[in-house]
Amino acid sequence: MVRHIGSGVGEAVLAAVVATVVAAIGLAAFSMVQWPAFNSSNVTRALTTVGQVGAAVLLGVAIWLVRAGRWPWAAKALSWAGISTFVTVTLGMPLAATKLYLFGVSVDQEFRTEYLTRLTDSAALHDMTYADLPPFYPAGWFWIGGRVANVLGMDGWEAFKPYAIGSLAVVAVIAYVLWSKLIRADWAIGVTAATTAVTVAYASPEAYSAVIVLLLPPALVLAWGALYRPLAVSSAVAGTASDVEAATGGAVTSGHAAAPSTDGIASSAAAWDGAAASVDSADDGGADRATAGGWGAVLGAGLFLGMAASFYTLYFAVAAFAVGLMGLVSAGLAVNRSRRGAGSGVVWRAAVPPLVRLLAIGAIAGVVALVVWLPFVLKMLSGTMPSSGTAFHYLPEGGAELPLPMAEFSLPGAFFLLGTAWLVLRAGSSRRAQALGIGVVAIYLWCLLSMTATAAGTTLLSFRLTPVLEVLLAAAGAFGFVEGAREAYRALNEPGRFKIAVVVVAVVGALAFTQDIPRVLKPEITTAYTDTDGHGERADKRAPGAAAHYRDIDAALLAQTGRPRSDSVVLTADTSFLSFYPYYGFQALTSHYANPLADFAGRAATIEAWSKLESPTALVDALNKSPWRAPDAFLFRSSGDDYTLRLAKDVYPNDPNVKRYTVSFPKKLFADPHFTTTVIGPFTLVVVNR
Repeated sequence: MVRHIGSGVGEAVLAAVVATVVAAIGLAAFSMVQWPAFNSSNVTRALTTVGQVGAAVLLGVAIWLVRAGRWPWAAKALSWAGISTFVTVTLGMPLAATKLYLFGVSVDQEFRTEYLTRLTDSAALHDMTYADLPPFYPAGWFWIGGRVANVLGMDGWEAFKPYAIGSLAVVAVIAYVLWSKLIRADWAIGVTAATTAVTVAYASPEAYSAVIVLLLPPALVLAWGALYRPLAVSSAVAGTASDVEAATGGAVTSGHAAAPSTDGIASSAAAWDGAAASVDSADDGGADRATAGGWGAVLGAGLFLGMAASFYTLYFAVAAFAVGLMGLVSAGLAVNRSRRGAGSGVVWRAAVPPLVRLLAIGAIAGVVALVVWLPFVLKMLSGTMPSSGTAFHYLPEGGAELPLPMAEFSLPGAFFLLGTAWLVLRAGSSRRAQALGIGVVAIYLWCLLSMTATAAGTTLLSFRLTPVLEVLLAAAGAFGFVEGAREAYRALNEPGRFKIAVVVVAVVGALAFTQDIPRVLKPEITTAYTDTDGHGERADKRAPGAAAHYRDIDAALLAQTGRPRSDSVVLTADTSFLSFYPYYGFQALTSHYANPLADFAGRAATIEAWSKLESPTALVDALNKSPWRAPDAFLFRSSGDDYTLRLAKDVYPNDPNVKRYTVSFPKKLFADPHFTTTVIGPFTLVVVNR
């Protein structure tokens, strides 16, 4: 087991290095040319299509080498290069003329950029906004990005785009390596290409969750192999290649040879444990199979869940829910198999092994997750948890209905429908279909639970699961296309040009989808060009917004406080300022992104109470008595005789779920030597003199 795990890890490291180099070279090359803005020209879109064709050629050559049994390491390298090139070109080329990532620093991307800026400034696990608090949002992806930006000497906001694209490219090739240890290598290339394209199209704006989406399909297959390990029929394993092909309906290997082997977890068992493989049977999946210890797969599944918990809480919860379902299903099947075999006796004991494995997966995941969650847990246990957490208070239209992407009249809709059909048809005979199918069922159950939770005044954010569902269906669609084409080939008596026709259909369909990705992401790309960046510029060369004055505000703050940025707390409604400079904020953008330990509602009430004070002395006294670290500076907008802050409050279950309101501070409150007032563009900076 150790040898195979070491081999897989080593291959993943090499793949990650190749992807990093490809992404770095590609993004550096794109930045050397003065491209026109994406929202005013089709030049970068045209070049994106050219790059996608080049990536397809690399992947096509890799598949040909695998099927021909030639130069296996060259095939691997071409696969890594092709997948990472696709990600880099598809995202990097449309964004080549801007320093911002998809969605710029607008909406949710604002607090994500703020988080990366915070962890670029310091490696310590701090909340993105509030001083003296550990993070509530998992820091994994942001911490790694902050360390990368720090090493490269880049500001967090400027590192966001290359880091997001590079991390997606790296994780995509790691997903391929994992797939190649579970199924035959040429199929692994195809399914990775399909899931990567769908992830880039529908999940890439939220890069830190997209990396989990990329790994989820093979991780579910791996987890099913860890949990569902029925006894084997030795004759099936020892049979001829043709017998296995007939039993499995498809050949699968863990290497780069195309020779028939076993399906799904069969090669996973061999790859992770170095033991006998199992086979998909043509029945309901209940036939006995050879098993290995399975503990390598347990370790892999646990590490994935731990990583997911460290990167994105919601997707971790859904993945854990799916793996939990797998544990219950495998325990039920084991009990049923024991009952049929023994006829009487204590059959429930058959459920113990899969449940023990499930607990082991959970324990491993918990240990990994504590790396980022331990500070928050300790802080929460040391005091009273305020009831200000409203992260689940959002119910858009998409969260009020079941996602059915396979019912859409479109090319991806047809592909997802093919995947759905394959999941149903192969549920009794393919362990891959069983694993992916349980994942799909888990998503739909989660959606129903989320809609039910609305009666209790909350949700489970099921609207965010559509990209996850689409990627699982894309993996199933890839298998359905390959297996369907093979069966059609046999049914038509193996016509001579059939294989060429299948390749042409696959290439045309893939290019039709991938070249449309920039259109799918057009709103997000356009925002990256229309938002003002940390240099005070808009990439579309039009007049920048108020954020162009942030550099002057930062300079004034440094000069007047005499302290490093991370030693100052700023109260402002223009929270994008915190996305570019690592000052702490007194109040977050909205309660939905606020740390539950920060008491968002209490702070909002305190701000409003400050605004109603009668004198500067009263304000200074109130600041000194603040239950939280008080602001060292205020960044206001000016309106007549008042300074204003435009704040937000939760109004769930309304949609939109946020209501804006204005708090006005009389200017006379700051007419005192305790405050230094500076007008900078549309802003008024008030520094508290301490």
